Amino acid sequence: MRNRDLELYLQMADGNKQSLEAIYDKYEKLLYSFVIKLSGDQTLAEEVLQEVFIKLWTKKAVYDESKGKFSSWIVTITRYTAIDLIRKNKKLAVSIEEETDLPEQSDQTTEDLVEWKEQGETIRTAMNQLSIEQKEMVDLFYFKGLSQREIAEQCDIPLGTVKGRIRLALKHLKKNLSTGKGGVYDA
Repeated sequence: MRNRDLELYLQMADGNKQSLEAIYDKYEKLLYSFVIKLSGDQTLAEEVLQEVFIKLWTKKAVYDESKGKFSSWIVTITRYTAIDLIRKNKKLAVSIEEETDLPEQSDQTTEDLVEWKEQGETIRTAMNQLSIEQKEMVDLFYFKGLSQREIAEQCDIPLGTVKGRIRLALKHLKKNLSTGKGGVYDA
């Protein structure tokens, strides 16, 4: 799966419009539902998708295979684009209950759906292993789009504490997700 994404990305970077269409067809439902859950705004979700794929086509967003999977990268690009547009429009983001839900309609292969469901379960398991404070920081920062300073003000805790909790949560998630076990080990 990863090699196919890389192959499509490289072809698209060389100007192949069919490869851009293939990437769009594969990811648009996932990215659209992700932004809907992040913002609750269909118009914004459509605008974010347009911006993301313009960034891909114009090479304003460049994928580096050494830094992770293409699917993770494109979701991250979408998240940052959505947060930028939310802040630009001065709208409040709503909480995401389950960012790993399956898209409503799906013409994906059974293999894609099974992989999606397994990844979602792995992420939920890893998230459940975090402390309550770490879960809260991840939710506020990644899913509600608050800045670290905004989190500190909202939670009435020092900025350094927010940064530390996010850093520790990410360390635990990275370790748990890289081992595929979903459990936290004492660091």
